[in-house]
Amino acid sequence: MDFTDLRPTVGFDIGGTHCRAAVVTASGEVLETLSTATPATVEALEDTVVRLLDQLRATHDPAAVGLAVAGFLDPARETVRFAPHLPWRNAPVRARLAGRIGLPVTLEHDANSAAWGEYRFGAAQGAGTWVFFAVGTGIGATLMIDGEIFRGAHGTAPEFGHLTVVPGGRQCACGKRGCLERYASGTALVDTAAELAVPGAGGLARRVVEKRDAVTGAEIMAAARAGDPTGMAVLADFAGWLGRGLAMVTDVLDPELILLGGGVPLDADLFLDAACGRMAEEIVGAGHRPLPVVGTAELGAHAGMIGVADLARGQM
Repeated sequence: MDFTDLRPTVGFDIGGTHCRAAVVTASGEVLETLSTATPATVEALEDTVVRLLDQLRATHDPAAVGLAVAGFLDPARETVRFAPHLPWRNAPVRARLAGRIGLPVTLEHDANSAAWGEYRFGAAQGAGTWVFFAVGTGIGATLMIDGEIFRGAHGTAPEFGHLTVVPGGRQCACGKRGCLERYASGTALVDTAAELAVPGAGGLARRVVEKRDAVTGAEIMAAARAGDPTGMAVLADFAGWLGRGLAMVTDVLDPELILLGGGVPLDADLFLDAACGRMAEEIVGAGHRPLPVVGTAELGAHAGMIGVADLARGQM
């Protein structure tokens, strides 16, 4: 990487709900952030990126821009092939935005961006073979080996969240059924609560039965923390599925470290020990092999913006 230009860079985190931007220094410090709702059309979304950047340029002099995108990119990271919650379809986003803003633009998958941020400035510094699990609305994942992001032959690896764990199970937004993220993500918590809620019971069970569409993962976490029986049962189920997913990853990759990022791990004290216990029970050679260290990410909601801003600096 060329660090001769020490001007800050701007990292965007473009998700299905919010489009966020941050001015980031070469040392990973966030100087300013902006956020707005993610528009539903290509034109409006790209206009929003330009508008937020213009606002930041009023008080900063960025040298490059990075976009962390919740979707599939081509191997060259020029095109957004498909994003379930964004309007881009086989869109040459990098070149199009670079032409509009007059700065170098880097595209990256959102989980890869967050993983890179943790590797450069957070909890994964110095790690060799390690995995990042972004557990939020769904599950995003990254594999890094000796400081390099592993992308696979076509740029989409690794989709751990879409490993089938229940054949014919819950419908997933990806088109498959029974994916891991349908049992071990923030949105999965609501589905599990609906399955476990007993009609006539109080607390969370009553809330789910009467107003399922209004219940959120955060509400379920809060209920579990308060000792609600249904909330605690949901978290136990969640921990079991997450542990099973971590065991599968460990069997295939044998990483030294697995970091949980995203919104759900903010409540990791409610489920992480149980998930690690399930992982330890289900791996091949259980009890006779080293286990990966499993922990939580340090950079929080800024990880993706910090990471992609740093990757943009490396492309200058």
